[in-house]
Formats: sequence, structure tokens, C-alpha cells
Amino acid sequence: MDSCRIPANASKCSRNTMECFMVLSTQAQKISIGILCGLFGTMCVFENSLVLYLIFSSPGTRKKPSYLFIGSLALADILASIIFVCSFVNFHVFNEAGFSKEVFLLQLGGVNTSFCASLSSLLLTALDRYISISRPSEYKLLMTRKRAWTALAVLWVICATIACLPLLGWNCCVLDSACSELFPYVDDNYLSSWICFVVVLLGCIIYAYAHVLWRARQHVAYMEKHQAQTGKQNTRMRMDVMLAKTLVMVLAVLMLCWSPVLVLMIYSIFGRLSDRLRKVFAFCSTLCLLNSMVNPIIYALRSKELFSSLRRVFSHFRRQESPEAESTHKSSVIET
Repeated sequence: MDSCRIPANASKCSRNTMECFMVLSTQAQKISIGILCGLFGTMCVFENSLVLYLIFSSPGTRKKPSYLFIGSLALADILASIIFVCSFVNFHVFNEAGFSKEVFLLQLGGVNTSFCASLSSLLLTALDRYISISRPSEYKLLMTRKRAWTALAVLWVICATIACLPLLGWNCCVLDSACSELFPYVDDNYLSSWICFVVVLLGCIIYAYAHVLWRARQHVAYMEKHQAQTGKQNTRMRMDVMLAKTLVMVLAVLMLCWSPVLVLMIYSIFGRLSDRLRKVFAFCSTLCLLNSMVNPIIYALRSKELFSSLRRVFSHFRRQESPEAESTHKSSVIET
């Protein structure tokens, strides 16, 4: 596939170059990618749709800023899974290259907007927990519903603007500049800027959660020194330990899913990628989809309020099904 190396001239923007980015060469690789995308995408849409329903069906949760951030996270993950799976499978599995540069960049912008909005929602969730543990007495004054909606709107607009810059002209066809080895039409300088934006988001998330972990550890150490005082304090200590475990899980999943993709992107800017590494990047891209699938479990379904809402939904369906089952049972007895 050396003939598919991106040349430093105008031909790098041709349709033939699009086919050079279709790196999955065997049927087994295409089937594997199709199965992964189908499984992760379906689960992601189902789980996040359930989270949105649980949040906005309850007046108590939909008014709280923290659940607005989780709702934004769920919405972004739904959009990311749908756009990513459709465009990724269409390109790598079915090898569809008949669309124009504008259509491809629009699809790429949709994927980037959704994933960046997902990370931004994680950042707002992290900042929400940071404020709640560092300034608990001022939390309700600082984190109002109006400010939460404003922060969400600003971050979604920023993500959409940054993601659409290639479509608006910052691409290697218009600028006649060096193209990325991983994405058609994408300028290397734009990719560098996008990576910096994502790294800043991840850095802020890690800093906020690291501070929360530090405060939780401090509180656990304080409670262990005062174990003579029982009851409510011991319960609070168990809650802090649970919080610490949850945050460790959050950071571990976040780094596991995003590190391989970012490392390969950075490497592509400073060096040449082999065909094998480009295939590895295609498979690693599905880890971002896996992150969107795991987010509802970590952020939403571990919440006592949302878990209680979920139990009420299940009990409601059971009550609806039980009369039907009972009537069926009675009719079978009569027939017997």
C-alpha cells in the first residue's frame, strides 16, 4: 500500500486518496469492526436514552445542575454513537467513498462535536463535584440552574465551532498544506490544535477529580482518627470511600479509552505511520465509543436517585404485566 502514501501535492485531495484511508484489508477485520461498532453503538444508545428518560421524567432530578450535566453527557454520547457508527462503518466496512469532501468533513465535524461535547460534559460534572466538595456552603449559590444551562450552551457552541473549522476552510485542500495520515482532507495543524483542545479538557477533568480524591482521602483519614464517634460519621466515611472508588474508576476508564487514540494522533503528526499502525488506530477508535457506553454506568446508574427511578420504572412495568399474566392463568384454569 505504498502507493497510498499521502503525496505533498494537490492530488492528496482526490477520491483515490479517500480509498487509501480504508485500511481494513481483510474480511475478518471488517466483520470485527462491524460487530464492535454495532454492539457498542446499540448499547450506548439504549443506556444513554434510558438515562435521559430517568432524568427528565423526574421533576426532582431534572432541576438539579449535576443531573443537567449528566443529561448533556448522555445526549452527546447518543449523538456520538449514532454519527460515529454510521460514518465509520460506511467508510471502513462498506468502503463507501462516493461522497464529496464537504459531506465527509460534515460527518467528521458531527463526530468531533459529539465526542468533544461528551468530554466537556464530563468536565462540567467534574467541576460540579469539585465545587461541591471544596466549597459546600456556597455550592447552591455558585452552581445555579441558569449557570448550568449557560455553561452547557457555551461549551456545546465551542465544540461545534472547533469541529466545523475544517468544513469552513481549515483543511489541506484549501490551504494546500500537509494532510493528516489518519483523516482525509484534515490539515496537520488543525489536528494538532484539536488534540491540544482535547488534552486540555482531559487535564482539567483529571485535576478536578484528583482534588476530589485528595479531599475524600483527607476526610477518611480524619474519620479513622475519630472512630469513637459512631453512626452518621461512619456512614459518611463509607460514602467517601465509595466516592473515591468511583472516581478512580472514572479516571481509569477515561485514560484507557482515550490514550491510545491520542498517542497515535500525536505520533502521526511527528512521524510516518505504518499500515499496521493505521489499522490499530481504526480499532482503537472504537474505544471512544466504549467510553460513551460505560459513561451511563459510572455517572448515572451509580446515582441513588437515578437507580431508585430505574427501580420504579421496572416495578411499574411489572405491575402492568402481572394483571395480564394473572388473567391468562385464570383463563387456562377455566379451559382445563
